[in-house]
Amino acid sequence: MQINVSGHHVTVTDAIKENVEAKFGKVAKHFPQLDSINITLTVERSSQSIEATTQYLGAPVAVQAADHDMYTAIAQAAKKMEAALAHRKGSVKGNRHDKPALDDEDALAS
Repeated sequence: MQINVSGHHVTVTDAIKENVEAKFGKVAKHFPQLDSINITLTVERSSQSIEATTQYLGAPVAVQAADHDMYTAIAQAAKKMEAALAHRKGSVKGNRHDKPALDDEDALAS
């Protein structure tokens, strides 16, 4: 899986990139259908935020987290991404099975 890391008002250091790859690498192991994740790190005056986006089973999935510490924000975003992907996987599996059709007699009796 490819992890694209970019920074907005921040220089992406090797330590930050390694942390991102470690956290989101665990997510990739649980969801092998993922091809790539785009991550944008942003530093503002009072907070540091991260936004992660990906395509999973035909739908875009995006999460966002902010904290005073960049490493905490990265961990929160990875946790949110795993929850969002699990939710998307469940909704796809729920619609996979054929729904029972109503008979015309049942519809008229109701």
